[in-house]
Amino acid sequence: MKLSVFYEYVIRLGRERDPRGVKGVKAYPDTAVLYGSPEKEVRNILAGIDIDTQELLLADRLADAQKVDLVLSHHPAGQAWASFYKVIPLQSVLWRRLGVEPAAVDGFLEERMREVSRKLLAQNHMRTVDAARLLDIPLMCAHTPADNQVHAFLQEKFDREAPATVEKLLNMLSSLPEYAAAAGNSAGPRVIIGGPGRPCGKVFVDMTGGTEGPKQLFEKLASGGVGTVVSMHMSEEHFSRLRAGNVNVVVAGHISSDTLGMNLLLDGIESLSGERFNFMECSGFRRIRRI
Repeated sequence: MKLSVFYEYVIRLGRERDPRGVKGVKAYPDTAVLYGSPEKEVRNILAGIDIDTQELLLADRLADAQKVDLVLSHHPAGQAWASFYKVIPLQSVLWRRLGVEPAAVDGFLEERMREVSRKLLAQNHMRTVDAARLLDIPLMCAHTPADNQVHAFLQEKFDREAPATVEKLLNMLSSLPEYAAAAGNSAGPRVIIGGPGRPCGKVFVDMTGGTEGPKQLFEKLASGGVGTVVSMHMSEEHFSRLRAGNVNVVVAGHISSDTLGMNLLLDGIESLSGERFNFMECSGFRRIRRI
């Protein structure tokens, strides 16, 4: 498969699971072919959650034994890292579904975008891309399309099975191989607010839209009928905002959730294309097929 076609599949599958629907979503600022010819044939992929110079050097070393056609990162780099804050407006749909006033949602999201964009100003965005160029190794990142996969997968699962307690929700997560593997490495799902015996209520999955939403909006979860939040991770600021309320918070795990999203995305590509890629796993990623 050509690299350009691989990229097109990533965007297509991201749009199909986007909370906003397919219409109006053409691409994702945090997903890009960062280096390499669009005509490059891709079969052997070194895939990881974070890719930096050390992973690219690993790819170069592995090339002595097995050719690496593409290094695939989940988290963005280069221009995709510099502009990833632009996907934050995706979250607007999620908060509006909870009944939060549109004007409040848009105002807080704009503030959050400015905050994240300021933090990015100090970053050395092109460091990893420069290493890929010098080593002449194709490099791509797939961020929001993968996050859309895990967000939709888990939200639909919780809506369908409606766990009665936090413990049952934890059991549901632990039954998924990505989270089971993380638990074996002491990084499994964890309750950080609430307890296993507490009622779950309505579950809100917070796993897409680039980064955590505005902390001011999290205070509105209970009024939106949410009983439990399931997130990849949670900052201390967000934790402090929720600790005083009656909402349970389950941190499913960052790398394990990203791995689940990437696996679902790659399953979709292999299923649609009829091709099977050879994956070399690194940087926290483990390829688990469901097809």
